[in-house]
Amino acid sequence: MIHFKTYFYCISLMLICAVNLVCTGPDLPTKWPTTAWEVTSASSQGMNYDSLAAFSAELESGDLGYIDGMLVIRNGMIIFEKEYTNDYDSLFKTTNTVPGKYNYYDPNWHPYYNNTRLHTMQSVSKSFTAAAVGIAVKNGQIPGLNAKIMDYFDGYESSAPDPRRNAMTIRDVLTMTTGIQWDESSMPYTDSTSNCVQMEKSSDWIQYVIDQPMAFGPGEKYEYNSGATMLLSYLINKTTGLDLTDYVKTNLFDVLGITDYYWKHTPKGLTDAEGGLYLTPRDLAKFGYLYLHNGKWGNKQVLPGNWVEITHEKRVDTTSPWFKYSFQWWLMPYGDNHTALLASGLGGQRMIVLPELDIVAVFTGWNIYEMPALNSWMAMNKMINAADVENES
Repeated sequence: MIHFKTYFYCISLMLICAVNLVCTGPDLPTKWPTTAWEVTSASSQGMNYDSLAAFSAELESGDLGYIDGMLVIRNGMIIFEKEYTNDYDSLFKTTNTVPGKYNYYDPNWHPYYNNTRLHTMQSVSKSFTAAAVGIAVKNGQIPGLNAKIMDYFDGYESSAPDPRRNAMTIRDVLTMTTGIQWDESSMPYTDSTSNCVQMEKSSDWIQYVIDQPMAFGPGEKYEYNSGATMLLSYLINKTTGLDLTDYVKTNLFDVLGITDYYWKHTPKGLTDAEGGLYLTPRDLAKFGYLYLHNGKWGNKQVLPGNWVEITHEKRVDTTSPWFKYSFQWWLMPYGDNHTALLASGLGGQRMIVLPELDIVAVFTGWNIYEMPALNSWMAMNKMINAADVENES
């Protein structure tokens, strides 16, 4: 017997996809927002404006904490955009903490960079780092994902030597299955016992990561580890001769037309690959749009031709039944064999890519003041529900 709710959901999803085909059309040229995004109405792209506006009002109300913005792209055009105001200066004063670029309460650094409109991306930075690794593979600068990553760290020695560390591959690092003993998930990022916080306070982030003991063999178990992403930052520097920031600028940002950004660096001058990037929501959406189009931008194949495909396929189980992880992205399986890509960062940075619906949705915020960050599943379903069959065309 077919469960009624499951049947209804599947039929609804089929109708949503049908609307998507009607709205895009098989012969319409793809829009490439290198210079700027085109703006149009939600209804013209098969989206329910009232549904989007109602969700936006909920975000603006403060009921879900400190949300800074909502941006929705469909069929290569902005169909909804709203920014919200929060008084982060006053909130900072209540903390009685010392200002600094890794004090997450400091309003000069979080959530906006130095009074600009550049918003902290936090761990969304990791997804960009993975893209850089893919580009380096495509360019022949990294031999492949099965290469042993520690072969590139000949200048470092661990205070906890372990042959299992030497077996760690680049793929293990991309999928957060390094085997390194690490905990940044069981406590808030303002807690000094977090491995991530300790790394960010150290003078040499790479040495800190390499000094951590091994708990498992590489590839055996998922463990979220921002330090692992820092190994990729060093890898790019070692294999390309360029700092990650410069490599991404030349091979990614210049192609996508991203000119306004900031990226933090460690005390040793290495790009903070795990959480240091600042972008505008519109430019972040360009990156999602690149993945929506399988790593291609205009006539240029920016990422390896199969990079997005293997990001979907080479997923690993996480500690949550609702999320998978792969190549520094979260994956949210939904419906009948569909998967949304999620780039996610501390405080409520969320970029959701829905390939079946041609949607890129970006949410920014700064929920580090006790309120939980924006629920990614809820945001995804708000987008799916807004792409219904009752819209005006």
